[in-house]
Amino acid sequence: MPDGPPREFPRIVQIFRVIAVIEAFTYLLLIAASIARRGFGVEGIVPVMGLVHGVIFLVYVAVALVARRELRWPLQETLFVLAAAIIPLGGIVVERRLHDEAAVLRR
Repeated sequence: MPDGPPREFPRIVQIFRVIAVIEAFTYLLLIAASIARRGFGVEGIVPVMGLVHGVIFLVYVAVALVARRELRWPLQETLFVLAAAIIPLGGIVVERRLHDEAAVLRR
């Protein structure tokens, strides 16, 4: 039987989980825009999606560094989270990992 109420992750984890999913989604949209431009001659989408994804990527990095401080991540964990942002759907992997860690704390 657990002692007291379940622990909750700091609010930054909830925010970071959302940002990680948005980052992964905008990355996929940027790739799709690039394919549309190269394969079908669709112009104008890549610069817009590049800007949107670039801003979200910077927010992701900033929130990751805040989460690192609040959660006291070791360097290895921080590098994993940052490297995941440069891999398509890497943000989803990070979000799932944080979700699983939060589930363990709630037990």
